[in-house]
Amino acid sequence: EPGTMDAVRAGPFGQLFRPDNFVFGQSGAGNNWAKGHYTEGAELVDQVLDVVRREAEGCDCLQGFQITHSLGGGTGAGMGTLLISKIREEFPDRMMATFSVVPSPKVSDTVVEPYNATLSVHQLVENSDETFCIDNEALYDICMRTLKLSNPSYGDLNHLVSAVMSGITTCLRFPGQLNSDLRKLAVNMVPFPRLHFFMVGFAPLTSRGAHSFRAVTVPEL
Repeated sequence: EPGTMDAVRAGPFGQLFRPDNFVFGQSGAGNNWAKGHYTEGAELVDQVLDVVRREAEGCDCLQGFQITHSLGGGTGAGMGTLLISKIREEFPDRMMATFSVVPSPKVSDTVVEPYNATLSVHQLVENSDETFCIDNEALYDICMRTLKLSNPSYGDLNHLVSAVMSGITTCLRFPGQLNSDLRKLAVNMVPFPRLHFFMVGFAPLTSRGAHSFRAVTVPEL
């Protein structure tokens, strides 16, 4: 949607993105997986693939793709999985890693989230190589219980997700012996091709205000 894109552009990281890489339609998918996968999303997916192709052609050695999306809505779940399948067709030998926000009945926006998630997981089983599951309920739980935030904002939740993504991709960005690229990570973590859904753990986790007086013991880690 144009409003969402404007919010990204106006945000602190708006200048990081190339202006002509923003692709959007005039309406969202209305929390409807089929609308995102077959109608609204299908109209946009060729434009998105053109952008992806252009960026891929600029790479010296393309390892793979990382996609962040939610499984509860219409666009992230419906169009997100459509895009994953199209990229898989176009680049069959490249790795596909997804960071998928999984819905929860306790922290729910819409009544159709279970349907959207079920339809999306079916697509991810077939077309993704590594799926890092980020649990919506756990994000709120961590913010409230561990970080002691009484009313967590989207910024707080996004900060947690960014910490997870940063931790997972550290081995790609810095020199190391193990898991040094997306393919090696999959070799070490995936027992069977269809069993590629990972739960994410993070330690030590403390709130920003507690750093100065909190000691982390070895058993806690």
